[in-house]
Formats: sequence, C-alpha cells, structure tokens
Amino acid sequence: MITIYHNPRCSKSRQGLTILEESGKEFEIVKYLDTPLTEKELGAIIKLLNIKPIELVRKNEKIWKDEFKGKELTDAEIIKAMVENPKLIERPIVVNNTKAVVGRPPESINDII
Repeated sequence: MITIYHNPRCSKSRQGLTILEESGKEFEIVKYLDTPLTEKELGAIIKLLNIKPIELVRKNEKIWKDEFKGKELTDAEIIKAMVENPKLIERPIVVNNTKAVVGRPPESINDII
C-alpha cells in the first residue's frame, strides 16, 4: 500500500497528491499535522528514506530557528523534535512498501510508484 504523509496547506504536498491520484493506484493519505507520527514511525520512515534525520527537517521553520538551530542534537533528539513539532517535517513523504521518497520535487514520487 502506498501512503502519502500530506499537509494540505503545502503546494508541493498538493502536487504530490495529484501525482498519486493520477497514477490510478490505491493509496492512503495521512495528514501528519492532524495525526502526528510516533518516534518509532518517523524513525522507520527515515530508515526507508535512507537519510539522516536532520535531512528531513525544515530548517527555515521559525520553531527550528528559535529552539534548535545551532544546537548539537543527536538523531533521537532530532526525531523527537519533529514528532513534537510536525511542522518541521519535510513534505510530502510517500512510502510504497519498502521504498520511500520526499516529494521535492513532486515528480520524484513517480520513481517509487
């Protein structure tokens, strides 16, 4: 099953959703701002993405700049910060079984569907 971690207020996330809709494949939408991820879920997604947690952080968000920028954080602390402040999570994220991609650009979603 394909899952998109989606923020409807984000244009790239909306573009990613359109790509999935046009693919004709079944998928699930998780509005992660309404249904926050657990640390375990986010950790599993990061592992599928094959990136470091810091690479999934939206570093231009005010909360990042005010509370975390310039601090030495462990991977676990970064994941916890994203779970507690889901706006910090880059979007959209699309997971298809054992593959995942951040939809930036949205067309990269095509690589895993």
